Amino acid sequence: MNSDSDAADKPVADGTLKPGASVMNSSGSSGGIEVRMIRVGGQLLNTAVKHSPGSRPPLLLFNGIGANWELAKPFLEALTDTPAIIFDIPGIGGSPLPLLPYRPSTIARLAARLVAELGYREVDVAGVSWGGGMAQQFAYQYPRVCRRLVLAATSAGAIMVPGSPGVIMRMATPRRYLDKRYLGKIAPQIYGGAFRDDPSLITRHANAIAGTRGIGYLYQLIAMTGWTSFPWLWRLRQPTLVLMGRDDPLVPLVNGRILAHLIPYARLEIVDDGHLFLVTRPAETAGIIEAFLAG
Repeated sequence: MNSDSDAADKPVADGTLKPGASVMNSSGSSGGIEVRMIRVGGQLLNTAVKHSPGSRPPLLLFNGIGANWELAKPFLEALTDTPAIIFDIPGIGGSPLPLLPYRPSTIARLAARLVAELGYREVDVAGVSWGGGMAQQFAYQYPRVCRRLVLAATSAGAIMVPGSPGVIMRMATPRRYLDKRYLGKIAPQIYGGAFRDDPSLITRHANAIAGTRGIGYLYQLIAMTGWTSFPWLWRLRQPTLVLMGRDDPLVPLVNGRILAHLIPYARLEIVDDGHLFLVTRPAETAGIIEAFLAG
């Protein structure tokens, strides 16, 4: 489990596509972000890459459950000198449904192969909420590929301090991704923070949602069933930044304190917002993360 395989063995390039990768089509470029469909093994991945003239390793970002990459676009655009890679998890957004359910180790392996296909030997890794579990798994599974780790609004998985039962029940279905009126109704309750006071943030968030499918969402739930990083967090050696919202009904702040306590080189920063501070405070969050990555 804890070994670097194909990703670490690829030659370093400059971020251009390697001969082994397959670009199925190009969706163009927007705001300095290039979007293209890339086949990794047998799986097509809708991949967005933000290029940067700097020499820093790119930031590989794992998004939250049900979230297409466009939901993270304001954050990507707020990064000033950090290249970034994000892809839609299979079955979500523009990535087709996989043939079978998967585990976090599967997604970590897929991401490592994508990183290698894009020509990078080393990346910084970030994960938001559900994606925080994928980021932890990647850091554990590919320690030589992951230079630094950022965990945002996330937990150690099955062993966590959960939010209220009402919040958890609303998160158990993808309805909020399929019904914008429903999202507008429940967003303040499940995400907290700025969503409680500014409906325009919910509207902006809802307008960026695309491509969530029920079976893809179910696969994401299955992937995390029974998974926890708790037994091996102490083995992570990457400098780690844990970011948590002060008003997060879904993943209470105490989970960040647990992560920061168990990961040897971790520190905790608290954002005065809710679960989706990457969405509601993209510039502030990007600034905090870039300062950490530059340290």
